[in-house]
Amino acid sequence: MQLTDPLLTVRESAEVLQISVPTFWRRVADGTVPRPVKIGALSRWPYSEIIAVIERAKNSRSDVA
Repeated sequence: MQLTDPLLTVRESAEVLQISVPTFWRRVADGTVPRPVKIGALSRWPYSEIIAVIERAKNSRSDVA
């Protein structure tokens, strides 16, 4: 079985966003990054949600240079 939307660890998610793990947690706290999916004590983020964070940032950019 192949996952179409793999779950990422905090470290993997931060790596996709090219930020540190502490900064990643700050972005979760301020709502920029969604809260994790909890599986027992584990925190995971669907890959699609991390990509959506990037897409929202791209869409909110000003076209003014």
